Amino acid sequence: MSNKQRDRGGAVAADTETLTIDLGTDTGAFHGGASGTLYGLYGDGVPSRNVVEGMHVRTVSTKAQDGTQHPGADALDILPSFVDCGGRDVYLYMTDIYRGFPYQWPGATGEERLADYRARVEKQVRQVLTTGPLKSHIVYVPFNEPEGNMFGTGEWSYDRTSWHSDPRHYFAAWKDLHHLIKGLDPHARIAGPNTCVLYDEVRGFLEFAKAHDVLPDVVTWHELSTPAAIRTNVAKYRDMERELGIGPLPVNINEYAHNYHLSVPGQMIQWISAIEESKIDADMAYWNIDGNLNDSAVEANKGNGQWWLFHTYGRMTGRTVQVRAPHPNVQYTLQGVATLDRDKRQARALFGGSGGAADLVFANVPAEIFGGTVHARLHEIPWTGQVGASAQPLRIKDLELPVDEGRVVLPLVDLDAMSAYEVILSPGGDRVLAPPSIGWRRSYHAEHATCTGEGHARNGPEGSPSDVDRFATSGTYHVGGLRTGSDLAVAFSVEVPQDGTYDLSVLANSHNLHELVREQGPTNVFLRVDGADPQELRLPLGYKPVVWGHTDTRVELTAGTRTLTLSARDPDLGATKGDATIDRIDLVLRDAHVTAPALYEAAYAGLGAGARVTYEHGGARGPGAVLLPPGGTATFWVHAAADGEALVTVDHIGPGEGLLTVNGVEVGGLDRDGIPLFLAGGINKLTVTGTSEHLVLDRLRVGPGTGRLETTVYPAEEGTVTGEAKVTGAHTFATGGKAVEGIGRGPDNALTLTVTAARTGRHAVTVRYSNGEQPPATHYNPDPVCRHADLSVNGAPAHRILFPTTFHFNNFWDLAVPVTLNEGTNTLTFTADERPDFDGDTTNAHQQRSAYAPVIDQVAVTPLA
Repeated sequence: MSNKQRDRGGAVAADTETLTIDLGTDTGAFHGGASGTLYGLYGDGVPSRNVVEGMHVRTVSTKAQDGTQHPGADALDILPSFVDCGGRDVYLYMTDIYRGFPYQWPGATGEERLADYRARVEKQVRQVLTTGPLKSHIVYVPFNEPEGNMFGTGEWSYDRTSWHSDPRHYFAAWKDLHHLIKGLDPHARIAGPNTCVLYDEVRGFLEFAKAHDVLPDVVTWHELSTPAAIRTNVAKYRDMERELGIGPLPVNINEYAHNYHLSVPGQMIQWISAIEESKIDADMAYWNIDGNLNDSAVEANKGNGQWWLFHTYGRMTGRTVQVRAPHPNVQYTLQGVATLDRDKRQARALFGGSGGAADLVFANVPAEIFGGTVHARLHEIPWTGQVGASAQPLRIKDLELPVDEGRVVLPLVDLDAMSAYEVILSPGGDRVLAPPSIGWRRSYHAEHATCTGEGHARNGPEGSPSDVDRFATSGTYHVGGLRTGSDLAVAFSVEVPQDGTYDLSVLANSHNLHELVREQGPTNVFLRVDGADPQELRLPLGYKPVVWGHTDTRVELTAGTRTLTLSARDPDLGATKGDATIDRIDLVLRDAHVTAPALYEAAYAGLGAGARVTYEHGGARGPGAVLLPPGGTATFWVHAAADGEALVTVDHIGPGEGLLTVNGVEVGGLDRDGIPLFLAGGINKLTVTGTSEHLVLDRLRVGPGTGRLETTVYPAEEGTVTGEAKVTGAHTFATGGKAVEGIGRGPDNALTLTVTAARTGRHAVTVRYSNGEQPPATHYNPDPVCRHADLSVNGAPAHRILFPTTFHFNNFWDLAVPVTLNEGTNTLTFTADERPDFDGDTTNAHQQRSAYAPVIDQVAVTPLA
């Protein structure tokens, strides 16, 4: 399924592979099950509800309420907000009530240990029963990897005998707990056996469970293997069901993928394609920190490339169709998933995993849906690192293609193996074609840069197909040595096409627990262009040594060959403190492509309440339009680089009227001249609701603000502090070098700020904060803690806000919170205290819940609209 290409000189180039999307072969309703997460939610707000809903998270596996396995992620704490965000099921890992892995259940004998656990299971079920209708979203998981834990051969097992060789105790315990749970909650759903692979012995488990009427309601196991094993083992399990006369039962592979895969769109699409093809649910594995959707969410409200991949996957609708890959079911090759929505008259293909050239072929394109010409939109979802935020997918091509004997061929070049790609087909015919959202761009790997001075280290190789436990890295290697006391300089030779302003992004890392990083936090380095125009950059922190984020700036370059140098010393600006590694730099020309307003097509939006896509309105400036009846909705997920004002224009055709809602707040009717709105940094949910008989919606345009929303900044040190709360100069990266710490351990230790509003209404309160709290962990998960603040406005009952880790108390992030302020003077009071357990009487004994608010640097107040 490939063909040879010749370059302009006639030489034979590399094979061009073919990925075929057969729109004539239906493979079932779109399921969307790959977007599950293990320990991906810390609590309401971490990650934000926008991030959770926009990623279309279907299932969450998480710890027992008040469990001590990890900080946060308590099942009943996350349950209400997760369901509000459209989540389906919370898989309650009942074993994670204990510390350690293997689980450290108390008792001198197996019988004593099981008795203790049985009592804890009963308590958990009784807690779930207090949640009312929400309890229908709970799935109980009585055992996790029993072969390596409670019924294995280790010190913390029942009797050091593996259930593989003697399953009597495990089977008896399963039967007992199954009866206990169902006796307390007859409508309960129970999942198992939750083994680390689909062992052959699972057949014996199913035979026993069938014979004793204790079959699981959902069958679970883990696939820390390959996407190919997903397809193979799901088929193997279905064969077991048929042979045993049970099911078919729902399946959840509630741990999948490795460090090397997670965060990388081109890797994860290969898992997604296998999971979607198998029509099962699956939860990404938890290797690192909880509350970031398994390396999808950045800070509280931002997404990286993986987030946008799952967002794009979750927007698929209709029926899946057959995808014929050039190397079927072979990892690290071109794979994909595709759908056909006959009502929308759209086909979507999501693919990736291989670099270079490829032909994307749509076969059996139905003429009654698309006609003789199709409109094709190509997006790229690039890798931006584990903790590196990403803008919306890049618009690479917009074109019209003929349908030739039922086929549409889209030739692709310069594919990046770490990126995923989306193509959307819709009916063509003289559509207005949008330019690319980005023009000239290049990446330069640090391993190819010229290094001078002392301390240079070429580190790696990092993650690879043969070493999936390590993290993904561009080009496999990276450069270290920019550290305290070093004089290292890393020089990149770049060739740029024209004079102009360029966006520069440095993909880098400083491990937050490294000895040299502990003192200052973010590592500072120095940038020069051809030896001039010095800038100081602060490089991002990460939770482990090879975890990539990015620091962004702009540089003025003249056409030709230029040298960009990152140094540990600068004669004008000073010296580096800390320790940093560099993976690569990215350059993007800031031309008309980049500076134009971002476009969000109505035809691609999420539609509800009778809204439908139409291709009959000639005034549409995109691939189609949306007809909104009264109450019909179109929802857009909009990226903002930072908290602040944006000018949002809702383009619509004709005289229709509608209402705009931003992040759950109604901001008024539509204005063809644009509406100044406060957008939170990261992911924003904008919904247009029809209020007239017909509203024909074309697209959304989001551009820079015009200064109509006034922001007022209030330094924390100018507020009133009480009790042990105090102003300190210990945080050098705080604005002006001062911040307030010690807020917490009760309402007596508080910060109060007096702020002013020009009029009564909803405002954004943006808190600049730091949080470096990180208690000792029991194993490979770093386990940082989210601090919280109880914010009271004008003395009203306080609202609790979660603040994710910033990895160091000298590393400051922004978190925007919507509040209602009165015209004139208002008071904002920040307090905190440790939250008790579910019963209200006990507290966590392992420093897993903080009694303190974060360090607060400043608060900015902006009207929402």
